[in-house]
Amino acid sequence: MARIYPFRALRYDTSRVRMEDVVTQPYDKITPEMQQAYYERSPYNLIRIILGKREPGDTEPQEFLPAGEQAHNVYTRAAESLHQWRKQRILAEEQETALYGYSQTYTVPNSTDVRERRGFIALGHLYDYADKIVHRHEQTFPKHKSDRMALFKATRAYCEQVYMLYSDPGFTAEKLIFGGKDKDTRPADLAITDEYGVVHRVWKLTDPILINLIVTAMADKKLIIADGHHRYETSVAYAQERSTQLKLPLGEPLDPDEKLSASHLPAPPFPEAAMMMTFVNMDAPGITILPTHRVVFGLEDFSSPDFITKASEYFDVAELADDAPAADLIDQLSKTTGESFIAATGDGNYLLTPRPGDIAPLMQGLPVRQSQLGVAQLHKVVLDKLLGLDQDTITRLGNVHYIRDAHEAVGLVESGEADVAFLIKPITLDQLRDVSLSGEVMPQKSTDFYPKLLSGLAIYALD
Repeated sequence: MARIYPFRALRYDTSRVRMEDVVTQPYDKITPEMQQAYYERSPYNLIRIILGKREPGDTEPQEFLPAGEQAHNVYTRAAESLHQWRKQRILAEEQETALYGYSQTYTVPNSTDVRERRGFIALGHLYDYADKIVHRHEQTFPKHKSDRMALFKATRAYCEQVYMLYSDPGFTAEKLIFGGKDKDTRPADLAITDEYGVVHRVWKLTDPILINLIVTAMADKKLIIADGHHRYETSVAYAQERSTQLKLPLGEPLDPDEKLSASHLPAPPFPEAAMMMTFVNMDAPGITILPTHRVVFGLEDFSSPDFITKASEYFDVAELADDAPAADLIDQLSKTTGESFIAATGDGNYLLTPRPGDIAPLMQGLPVRQSQLGVAQLHKVVLDKLLGLDQDTITRLGNVHYIRDAHEAVGLVESGEADVAFLIKPITLDQLRDVSLSGEVMPQKSTDFYPKLLSGLAIYALD
């Protein structure tokens, strides 16, 4: 069963700070330029905790230092900032245990389509994937997880949310929180517009009856990680470590005789057994998945004509206009059926449509659902077979960049900085659901959920 819990969040005091000055995008979406801008925006911007600047003389995390030697690094500075802000009550703990309704109103990039995505913020119990309650859809890499582990141990706080998907065609949580699919029952307690023009609204929910109804409604749900795989896996490892240290069970179910009531709200068995999550119903409107295009750099003696000749052994190749802007290329791609993609090279643009019979031998070893995904076919046939870039090589050399904006991706090829860009279609929710619930994973950066969850709306402090 999926256990969720209300919590007493740390929140910024809006009489002391302007919220737009202190919140950020998720840490893994922050460029160096964004990091600097956040630093300049406010001395209390969350960037100082989730992605602080490195300084000369920084040491390794404490656990890697000799006994008696004191660490001084981004993690210790993050912990000190959090401590000081709490002491100054820039961040103050809520008086009441709560869940938080959360909506994001946004315009889909490169369109005029306005959507609203709704969900709620709560603590989610941490499960190993083997429990088959929480499911992943992407691969992860150790480097990112070690960084987050060091931060969690130093700060003992979750400042960002993992984005979780679940399925509920009856819209139970939405009706309880928002009064239905279409209208809110009361004004939001907080509204913020971020740098991308996304309007974020938060509703604080403290009614214990309502909270327990939502907890009960979520109990039979399977969860799929949309964004935050590295943070989730790090948190599971942290929970398992603490479970051993505290000699307290992590994975045992709740007492079946436990009765939730107005005077009894559920709580994790120990603080590290849960982390902060935003839960979004896959059956509700408002979810947008964007494609993440692949741009390849540093290939030795790359020849566009030779590449297209090799590609024609596995794909039907259609030459497109050389001078077509990226927007037109994406428009042409969207009108095709099946798992086609575009190769943008210095000598021209080409639509590649896989021939199932020809690529089938190269897809052997992949599960059936995954082998039918265009992004998997791109990796196995094009990157691996034709360009010699298997996943280990990509990880080691870093010569494949993952870029959301098609104009930027094509521009890198036109400028001569990159050898070739592959423009792909977005994964659909149905594809993601099928792959995830079957226990399979997609290549890294197969999905780009838009918009991102804002960091700093609430913080779960373990102490």
